[in-house]
Amino acid sequence: MKKKKKMKLSPSQLIVTSFLCVILLGTLLLMLPISSAAGTATGFVDCLFTATSAACVTGLAVVDTAAHWSGFGKVVILLLIQVGGLGAMTIITGLISILRKRASLSDTKLLMQAAGNDSFAGMAKLVRRLLLGTVIFESAGAVLLSVRFVPLFGFWRGVWYGIFHSISAFCNAGFDVLGDFRGGASLSAFAYDPLVILTVSALIIIGGLGFIVWDDLVTVKFRFKPLKFHSKVVLVTTGVLIVVPFGLFMLFENAHAFAGRGFGQKLLLGLFQAVTPRTAGFATVPMAELSDAGAILTVVLMLIGGSPGSTAGGLKTTTIAVVAISTISAVSRSQPTVFKRRIDDATVRQALAILTIYVAGTLLGTGALCAIEGITLRDSLFEVASAIATVGLSTGVTPFLGTVGKVILTLFMFAGRIGGLSIAVTLSGEQNPSLVRHPVGRIMVG
Repeated sequence: MKKKKKMKLSPSQLIVTSFLCVILLGTLLLMLPISSAAGTATGFVDCLFTATSAACVTGLAVVDTAAHWSGFGKVVILLLIQVGGLGAMTIITGLISILRKRASLSDTKLLMQAAGNDSFAGMAKLVRRLLLGTVIFESAGAVLLSVRFVPLFGFWRGVWYGIFHSISAFCNAGFDVLGDFRGGASLSAFAYDPLVILTVSALIIIGGLGFIVWDDLVTVKFRFKPLKFHSKVVLVTTGVLIVVPFGLFMLFENAHAFAGRGFGQKLLLGLFQAVTPRTAGFATVPMAELSDAGAILTVVLMLIGGSPGSTAGGLKTTTIAVVAISTISAVSRSQPTVFKRRIDDATVRQALAILTIYVAGTLLGTGALCAIEGITLRDSLFEVASAIATVGLSTGVTPFLGTVGKVILTLFMFAGRIGGLSIAVTLSGEQNPSLVRHPVGRIMVG
């Protein structure tokens, strides 16, 4: 009699399963009457949406986070944010250590990419620095934000608000518990407050750089030249994606979302609008007030997202950098080279695959939301891009979506956090690469 073969999950499937378990647990906790301010149970779909948005560090909300959830519910959301932003990386790193001897080459590569590292060496040190850096940055952010919040809300509430928004910003989640303070949503009441805006912006940028970049910066004592090739590409691309959009938003929104503000106020609005789409989800101006050009730029920034191995989602800065460099090399008929290093063909193919998956997914979701919910193309594209890139910015239509629309965005938030390529690998299961080499076929493109 043959023994039944035990079903074993690959590391990539284990990551997906772990996320699902965290989301399910969060959903069940949020469904408890104690989690709502009214003391009544919240519906399953709304709780599932909120738990997914928190665990996938997105920030989209179908109910007012400040008004609907009780203190217990907000703590559950905050824990989901921390686990989703940081705990996942710790889990991945632990899996690398445990499974390194029996994981397949494809699974090992996937784990390393998810953790943002390129080798097994130094993983324990990376985890220690990751945890220490997180404590330092989140604590510093909480203290700075509390300086502003305590005088406004009292000591304990001010400290709580400082802690919540610091963690939410560092994990690129975008959840806020300010409600409609001073008649504005998200951080709009503090749009012209340099302390709040610059602190939150710094937390978003630091959280979105990637843990391996932190480690590298500390190792070389913050000197650029000795940095690893990956870190150089991340830092330069991140800088470009802040400076260029900042200038464009100042141009596009001068007569629209930024109209009627002073020059100094416009500078803060422009800086924050350049930073928050990648991929934090806080807002200082209503997204519905953006010009068409500003809305398109925001969608592009949302889809690009942060860097590999970070708390941010999206295509990732390195992906778009590789695509841009390879495109320039194709036009100039040269090898894709940057910082005197050539980018290998496998990396280029992977970057193009990720770009294709995200663009195709965004278009598919946008069409589905338009057809099912009957909302405009602009609103649909904005919400889907925000979900798949785990951003959280919204034009305001998400709370009014039907059950099917909420489920669609929930699936996109989950897929966006796990990563398009990782999802494809996970669903395909273990496969042996073909050794057959077929003749080259010529095809005309362009």
